[in-house]
Amino acid sequence: MDAFCLSGTGRVIFGDSIDKNIYQMNAAERQDAGIRTLPAHQARLADDGICRALGPHIVEALTNVANAEWDAYRTAVHPRELDRYLPTY
Repeated sequence: MDAFCLSGTGRVIFGDSIDKNIYQMNAAERQDAGIRTLPAHQARLADDGICRALGPHIVEALTNVANAEWDAYRTAVHPRELDRYLPTY
């Protein structure tokens, strides 16, 4: 089950817990577990006009680059996280 925010309330409702390291899961495992990601290129891929204009080889290349960027971003440890949590654990 996904976590989602109730629009305008600021409340977040969480789904079932996951007992695996989600950063080590592949895309299919994350999808099966109901974990969604929010890469910006998904909106562009939904536009048939853009996809037709660019051609399938460009769309595939952009998708691969966007997925690599997103994976690098989502798995990066921010310096603030190191400062905050490393001394604690």
